[in-house]
Amino acid sequence: MTRILKLMALLILAGACANASAQSYPAKPIRLVVGFAPGGAADFVARALGDSLGRVLGQAIVIENRAGAGSSIAADYVAKSPPDGYTMLIASPSSISVNPALNPKLGYSLRDLAPITKVSTSPLLIAVNPGLGVNSVGELIAAAKKAPGRLNYASSGNGSAPHLAGVLFTRLAGIDMVHIPFKGGGPAVQSALAGDTQVTFATPPSVLPLVQAGRLRALAVTSRSRSPLLPDLPGMEEAGLANYEMSFWYGFFVPAGTKPEIVKKLFDATITALQQPAVKQAFAREATEAVASRSPEDFAAFLADDEKFWARLVKESGAKLD
Repeated sequence: MTRILKLMALLILAGACANASAQSYPAKPIRLVVGFAPGGAADFVARALGDSLGRVLGQAIVIENRAGAGSSIAADYVAKSPPDGYTMLIASPSSISVNPALNPKLGYSLRDLAPITKVSTSPLLIAVNPGLGVNSVGELIAAAKKAPGRLNYASSGNGSAPHLAGVLFTRLAGIDMVHIPFKGGGPAVQSALAGDTQVTFATPPSVLPLVQAGRLRALAVTSRSRSPLLPDLPGMEEAGLANYEMSFWYGFFVPAGTKPEIVKKLFDATITALQQPAVKQAFAREATEAVASRSPEDFAAFLADDEKFWARLVKESGAKLD
């Protein structure tokens, strides 16, 4: 009986300590790791949301860019970080589903990360250098067919959503364009601006300022229909590729094994931050919608289905790591 009482006391003490730990969290700044270079969509969403999230949590959110390998470097880093809630990842389908499908030898998988919530969704844009003399998706397809293998398209990296968007586009259109990967959306868009590449499949935050300035020409959004956030651009059905559909999301993750109490606190704080008018307005200016999951469990269920979609797309498209 004495041993049982001691065991019960230890369990109560452990529970009290865990509760106290969750209540005191966070006690220092939190790193939010971005898998791409500054200037792209992931970096924009992280910074637009980070300030508000930091105010809700009472600690600074420090943005850390770890670009490379289609965001796998960042995902692997976070997956192997201490599960204490002080290292978060902002990720898209690239690092969560696409890269594991492209490279089964990666040092991490979705099981190594604990989902918190989806934070945004938006279509991609197809944009070209004005010097190409192309004004529509139909004209782009015609130009590519006239010169097979002569047009280059830039993306934010191997395995990124823009990369697969380009792969799917070339296959459905029956054309040959060369993929040129970069370490983020910003550098990819700059290459199209400089004329080093002629086409880019890009996230709205990375390309919209240049489109609005007339320095790049947007041809369409990659969703099937027009986006209410970009009403002046046709969707892919209207542009002539009715079977084409490609959108992407961003979400927050922490290392697997992070205490449920901390995951819940991060979830609640993120939901509050996403509801701030300033965050919604910042997202909308970049044609990005603030979208949250109902719970971490709901986000996990979404990821299970989404992983199948991207794995199937990788297989059907024949995409390979360059």
